[in-house]
Amino acid sequence: MMFRRRLFFFTIIAVFCATAATAQKSPRARDLGLPFPGTPGRTNAITDVNGVEVGHSTIVRGDGPLTVGRGPVRTGVTAILPRGKNSSEAVFAGWFTLNGNGEMTGTTWVEESGYLGGPVMITNTHSVGVVRDAVIEWNLTRYPAEAYTGDLSLPVVAETWDGFLNDINGFHVRKENAFEALDGASSGPVAEGNVGGGTGMIAHGFKGGIGTSSRVVAIDGSSYTVGILVQANYGSRDRLTILGVPVGKHITDLRPTRGGPPEGSGSIIVVAATDAPLVPTQLKRIAKRVALGIGRMGGSGENSSGDIFLAFSTTHSSKGPSPSIVQVPMLANDAMNPLFYAAVEATEEAVVNAMVAARTMTGINGNTVYALPHARLQEIMGMYNRPLPSNR
Repeated sequence: MMFRRRLFFFTIIAVFCATAATAQKSPRARDLGLPFPGTPGRTNAITDVNGVEVGHSTIVRGDGPLTVGRGPVRTGVTAILPRGKNSSEAVFAGWFTLNGNGEMTGTTWVEESGYLGGPVMITNTHSVGVVRDAVIEWNLTRYPAEAYTGDLSLPVVAETWDGFLNDINGFHVRKENAFEALDGASSGPVAEGNVGGGTGMIAHGFKGGIGTSSRVVAIDGSSYTVGILVQANYGSRDRLTILGVPVGKHITDLRPTRGGPPEGSGSIIVVAATDAPLVPTQLKRIAKRVALGIGRMGGSGENSSGDIFLAFSTTHSSKGPSPSIVQVPMLANDAMNPLFYAAVEATEEAVVNAMVAARTMTGINGNTVYALPHARLQEIMGMYNRPLPSNR
């Protein structure tokens, strides 16, 4: 009987976590009337790129003074799967780092091969290793007959530091959390803010975390989607700019308590997805444009920041032995400008979505990071005559 009760309890928890990972319950930037340019996809998320799935595992427990190994815990894992959890097909990819005080494993092989052969995982700085190992184990359980490949054994895992709110030295992320994020991944709306790898993150002195956005563009009569997902843990308050408005100059209070981390010392991870037919060199160009979206927000790639970006295309895939000559579709370089604009715009909106969705959080030793105040944000935008459409 006790075993059945425990099984029932964990089943309920698993269902709750899978639902929470995909349901969009928090307000978003456009819900506040912020007039971002461009045309978003159906859910305004990276999952608007057909086949892409996202899952989260969020770990929040304990309050009070820090006891290393016991908490409080404010962390998690986020998984982005280019072709979903039921596919092992590799996709073309490229990556770029604006400032390298951070980690994204597996990128040497991405650079060498031009392929991304598995999920992209995002977690906290001290949990990269366990998540990396978990991805390998997860792949082996699904594809046990596979021989050694770089795609299998060199997974992509990125990080940002959440040690102001989380017992980061307690190593609370386990392989089961990585499995939960992977197994719970789905298409459709993506939860934002204090979820997954973004649970304990800070952006521009406000609570940050996971954010996403997308753009649909037309090129020579064809429609393409660019989707962005960020884990935002970067930036200074004074430089915070939203749609050209110096928001951070107006909200000088609500700073992280108890001597928060130095401004500009955090990091940001960005994953860009598209269904446009791009080859790896072109995807690196998309990844570079992500930095311009962050720059619009006031991010400057500060010395201690880890600003690492990866882009992939779902158009071409590779599975199993390839023929000696492979023909792939490729968009002309001269036609790429709409995709560049889309990447810049969606990155900016994804960061704002992360901050709008995030909620005030208290972690270790009573350390508190405050949410971006929605009403004050709207008031400041109005001061600069930014239109606030009533139909959004």
